[in-house]
Amino acid sequence: MSEPHITLDPRELDQAQQHLRGPLEEQLNSALRVATERVRAEYAGEPVEEVCRRLLDETRAGLHHDIAEGFNPDMDELCRVAVAIVRREIPGDR
Repeated sequence: MSEPHITLDPRELDQAQQHLRGPLEEQLNSALRVATERVRAEYAGEPVEEVCRRLLDETRAGLHHDIAEGFNPDMDELCRVAVAIVRREIPGDR
């Protein structure tokens, strides 16, 4: 699996969010990358649902609280990342 990333749909953003889309995507991707690495490194056989919840929690923890409150990712996509962690398809120490 390639490195997970977040792309915001401009049709779902208000004017201010559209103006800040690039920096916002950078912050979201950075938080997701750190969360993915942390969850992968600490993975100890938990079920996919638990890994998915941890990814969401860890990603939100890496964001400014205002951004974290509005962060509602596509959970199917986030769980695909969790499946890749469980299957060890995401290598460590990149």
